[in-house]
Amino acid sequence: EVQLVESGGGLVQAGGSLRLSCAASGFTFEDYAIGWFRQAPGKEREGVAYFSSSDDSTDYADSVKGRFTVSSDNVKNTVYLQMNSLKPEDTAVYYCSAALETVENLGVPLKRDDYDYWGQGTQVTVSS
Repeated sequence: EVQLVESGGGLVQAGGSLRLSCAASGFTFEDYAIGWFRQAPGKEREGVAYFSSSDDSTDYADSVKGRFTVSSDNVKNTVYLQMNSLKPEDTAVYYCSAALETVENLGVPLKRDDYDYWGQGTQVTVSS
C-alpha cells in the first residue's frame, strides 16, 4: 500500500522556521518525484517545491524561492521541506505528493494532475 505521511506542521511566528517531513512507503522511492503543494482556505492548491529522487534536482515556486529548501534521506525514504523566513501568507495545509519520474515537466509549475499519490496534509499557521 502506497503511503505518504506528512508531519512537522504547527504554529509559528512570522520570520520563524519549520521543517516538514514526508515519509514514503509502498513504492520504489527512486522511481518517483516528490512535490510539495499547499492549500490555503478558499484558494486553489498551489505547488511550491519539487524534488527528483533520481537525480536530487529541485525546483521552487517564486513565492518560496530562497526561503524553502527540499532535501531527502534516501535511507529513510523521507523528503523534507525546510521553511525559513515564514510569512503569514505561507499559512496553509501542506501536502506532499508523488509522481512517476517518467512523467515530463514535473517541476515548477507543478501540475496537480501529474501526481498520483498524496499525503493527508499538515497544517502550517504563521502568525503576524
